[in-house]
Amino acid sequence: QVQLVESGGRLVQAGDSLRLSCAASGGTVSRFSMGWFRQAPGKEREFVAGLAWSGGSTFYAASVKGRFTISRDNAMNTVYLQMNSLKPEDTGVYYCAVLRRYSGTVVDYWGQGTQVTVSS
Repeated sequence: QVQLVESGGRLVQAGDSLRLSCAASGGTVSRFSMGWFRQAPGKEREFVAGLAWSGGSTFYAASVKGRFTISRDNAMNTVYLQMNSLKPEDTGVYYCAVLRRYSGTVVDYWGQGTQVTVSS
């Protein structure tokens, strides 16, 4: 059973940068495709960024492309989401996830989430 623990969420101002971390246990992030999702109040959870297990290719939602970067540190068994030029619409609970291989954004495991609030 893979466990994911997110951290790094907090209140920031528009234009600020923030880095979220996702520490994994019970599995090795280098062997998984990993993803970040977010859920704003009153909205459905949406995909934000993904990192393929093989080759390390990345893919992003159109709303964050060019501003957010997903990466991983195999030695730390941790996945990161670097968020730059934050906007109020980026506010939400951010979830780390293990993605099922060859499935796009189907999730096998979720973290508990970390709150990001961007004030205008």
